[in-house]
Amino acid sequence: MTQDELKQAVARAALDYVVEGEIIGVGTGSTANFFIDELSRIRDRIQGAVASSEATAARLRSHGIPVLDLNQVERMSVYVDGADEINHQGAMIKGGGGALTREKIVASVADRFVCIADGSKLVDVLGKFALPVEVIPMAVAAVTRQLSSMGAAPVLRLKDGKPYLTDNACCIIDAMDLEIRDPVALEQVINAWPGVVSVGLFAVKGANVCLLGTVDGVKTMKF
Repeated sequence: MTQDELKQAVARAALDYVVEGEIIGVGTGSTANFFIDELSRIRDRIQGAVASSEATAARLRSHGIPVLDLNQVERMSVYVDGADEINHQGAMIKGGGGALTREKIVASVADRFVCIADGSKLVDVLGKFALPVEVIPMAVAAVTRQLSSMGAAPVLRLKDGKPYLTDNACCIIDAMDLEIRDPVALEQVINAWPGVVSVGLFAVKGANVCLLGTVDGVKTMKF
């Protein structure tokens, strides 16, 4: 199976976690896009969705799925999103698509986080994928120095030769060469730095379920 076929398989499997008549949180990225396409098949069975990015909101609307502002929502039964990496404890690196802060906010309101990913995303130790850190623009140099001091190789994310800006009009520093043995502690440390909006570690509140696409079918991991 191709990687896209694996993503489509887990996206389809995630429909089993959608609670009829309720609001669902939806993530950002290629795997989340497959889920949105699958969700469109049952759009009449849900109230609507909360999007973690402008791109996700646009895709949901294109399928006729109502998009709600998170400030209008008290709770959600489930949040469905992909991951750049996930370990065997359900901790994740997210933010390759640039929506880490909004993803973390939407996920925090949901009762359950269902991660959908192809098998290549499962790792023993997080860090091979660069760790995204969203920062306000004036803090780029200061946070870069702090990441360097802990042994990372930080790189400012660019788009068309200019600093990439998130939906929050902030920058992203991608911290490479990290071996993250204690993701909960590292998440807490980096989030405490002045100027950091959010770090792309989802470990303090990680996934509750991971639907992992493999050549042998969809494997369910619970944490």
